[in-house]
Amino acid sequence: MASLGVEAEQEPLLGHNIPGSREWDIIETEEHYKSRWRSIRILYLTMFLSSVGFSIVLMSIWPYLQKIDQTADASFLGWVIASFSLGQMVASPIFGLWSNYRPRKEPLTVSIFISVAANCLYAYVQVPASHNKYYMLVARGLVGFGAGNVAVIRSYIAGATSLQERTSSMANTSACQALGFILGPEPIFLPLLRCLMQMDDSIYYFQFYVFQTCFALIGEKGVTWDTIKLQINMYTAPVLLGAFLGILNIILILTVLREHRVDDSGRQCKNINFEEASTDEVQIPQGNIDQVAVVATNVLFFVILFIFALFETIVTPLTMDMYAWTREQAVLYDGIILAALGVEAVIIFMGIKLLSKKVGERAILLGGLIVIWVGFFILLPWGHQFPKIQWEDLHNNSIPNTTFGEIIITLWKIPREDHNEGPTGCPVEQAWCLYTPMIHLAQFLTSAVLIGIGYPSCNVMSYTLYSKILGPKPQGMYMGWLTASGSAARILGPVFISQVYAAWGPRWAFSLVCGIVVLTITLLGVVYRRLIAFSVRHGRIQE
Repeated sequence: MASLGVEAEQEPLLGHNIPGSREWDIIETEEHYKSRWRSIRILYLTMFLSSVGFSIVLMSIWPYLQKIDQTADASFLGWVIASFSLGQMVASPIFGLWSNYRPRKEPLTVSIFISVAANCLYAYVQVPASHNKYYMLVARGLVGFGAGNVAVIRSYIAGATSLQERTSSMANTSACQALGFILGPEPIFLPLLRCLMQMDDSIYYFQFYVFQTCFALIGEKGVTWDTIKLQINMYTAPVLLGAFLGILNIILILTVLREHRVDDSGRQCKNINFEEASTDEVQIPQGNIDQVAVVATNVLFFVILFIFALFETIVTPLTMDMYAWTREQAVLYDGIILAALGVEAVIIFMGIKLLSKKVGERAILLGGLIVIWVGFFILLPWGHQFPKIQWEDLHNNSIPNTTFGEIIITLWKIPREDHNEGPTGCPVEQAWCLYTPMIHLAQFLTSAVLIGIGYPSCNVMSYTLYSKILGPKPQGMYMGWLTASGSAARILGPVFISQVYAAWGPRWAFSLVCGIVVLTITLLGVVYRRLIAFSVRHGRIQE
């Protein structure tokens, strides 16, 4: 049996059940146990770096795009932002299928290499004489393509853990992903530091704007390595760091990662992914996968990510319209709120590892959806108090308009504009502002807290259940489709809420969201009894 001395190592944030705590009698050598969890931790790191790769340049894309190509507009910026999710959506099933038939090192190494190459391309997009914006589009799309390895990571962890270990491992995976998104960009700290230190715009821009990229001494001009025509500045340094970390990640995968597959009870299984066979391995249990449960879980996962993507998108326009916040105030306060939700999500991820042992994954998923519905129901406008009307013609910074790119642009205009923000409030061009009651700040904050509880609970439970439904068979292709559905949700969610909110206002927008959640809860109720583990369904393990 594996030594119980590793128990303390397993208990913190990345903790797991140890062999000695299992309720079944399974022989696992200490060497195999350590190798298995060492490999899983390498994939935790890979998930974290994948998230950082998306977020580390998000706030610098627009000024860099303006610098390299003056023909780029807000609409094109939207495509650049969306290209990451599009690339991931295409790549996930491909890498997933690949991992079903070959050692997982292969798709992982190739996908990370693609991301490294894409980051290097991003650093060189200013070199061509023309069409620079298209090079940036390709670079971000390839970074997203490389991020399709999320499907491989989830399928590996699902295959290398028993049912008892699965929920905890998936929660850790989500926690690492959330930390990557939290630690990548730091936009909320910029206006906060500016307010605290009362700096003028020029000092703020040249100090804290660069501080946000964590390369304060490089600046916008930076230095140029003439031999290879590489310009290292505040825009390219983050991606070069990402490329360096990617290379380290590849080295760790090649040297540390080992192929491990266990059945739902924790016994080693034979699989084509194994590098070497062992005499004590057992054959993969036979049986059909419940395809109805598979499709239903994909739909559930899509809706969950769709809802949170639209919530993130609408936060800034909503608060600017309802509370007459300036752009700077909106980014500061909403950034603090979203950062707090990120921390809350990590706490939830850790908490549900314990809760799932008592009430089960299906109950947590159902409870999370109900909490999300309550959160959006609270957001519905009530009462007789109306928002402040913005009568003067603005450059329309509060309405989400037609592109996600314009929302990103407003964030980058903040450090460069003075304190004279102009008129604020709900623009009269939005006819619903004249007859829709305002959403009180207490409503909004309560809703945000509830959604921040429901989303991470539903997120981790959906693909934990998914992995258990699929059973010990190779899950790469199935995980690829799940990841692709999530990528599609992140693309469609912002588009949906932007159009509905601008045209009909928060009452219709959030009513439709509540309706979508009710339909999702109904779907979950219909398939509730089918969302069980493969081995439970075939009578090999009792639920």
